Amino acid sequence: MGDLADDTALTELGQGRYRADVQPAWEIWGPQGGYVASLALRAAGAESPFERPATFACHYLAVAEFAPVELSVSTLRSARTACSQRVTMVQGERPILEALVWSVGSVEGLEHHLVAPPDVAGPEGLAPIEELAVGRPPPFAFWDNFDQRPLSFIADWPPTGPLDPVWRSWLRFRPTAAFDDPWVDAARAVILIDVVSWPAAHRHHAWREPGFTAPSLDLSVAFHEPDPGAEWLLAEGYAPTAGQGLLGWQGRLWSPARRLVASGSGQALFRRITPR
Repeated sequence: MGDLADDTALTELGQGRYRADVQPAWEIWGPQGGYVASLALRAAGAESPFERPATFACHYLAVAEFAPVELSVSTLRSARTACSQRVTMVQGERPILEALVWSVGSVEGLEHHLVAPPDVAGPEGLAPIEELAVGRPPPFAFWDNFDQRPLSFIADWPPTGPLDPVWRSWLRFRPTAAFDDPWVDAARAVILIDVVSWPAAHRHHAWREPGFTAPSLDLSVAFHEPDPGAEWLLAEGYAPTAGQGLLGWQGRLWSPARRLVASGSGQALFRRITPR
């Protein structure tokens, strides 16, 4: 088990450069993509003149090893209320990730909140995954970082036929659930938006036990209504299309008050795997 703030901490090297240690506690066939992306997000936050991120987008260029990475932050535009930055992550000579980040200051504007939240139970009325999946330990270390309360659970897995490509679960980071630092709080969103892609898509094909996985090519996250005091977050993934070797997915993140914390999307590339 890792701690999000500690495991995304940076060492400043000067002139917009930082070092971070990629921690094995976040392993899913290598470091989970959203976790690696959150290192870039925090590097942008360390250099930004503003307190909160607005958008994050990245390309995953290679799978990182569990070893130090170096991040370089450059400012593309800095204005009175917004800042655009580029973050480059390398491991030795190998490019790992390229990211673009907008951050903003205090601004005023129009307001509306018309998105309909999912009509589902809150985390208090649901059973934890440990009670539901007795004898089925998490397949990867990544899932040890959360208390998880799924909205639906099928004990007899795999299912007998295709399911809707939708995945929903309440998740709470552990050992520390919430963070006052807005950039660490945003890292929660980046990790959870990224991770919903495969669980959603796999539900539609799990009955055939297909020999594929689908690492993300990219990730785009918009931060809407942060709720740093909320320990539980509802992660919702939807994978409506897959074909020609690509998987398209969308993710949304909700607070217990049913406010839209963040939303995002990406494309993933299928790869054949040997069953574990």
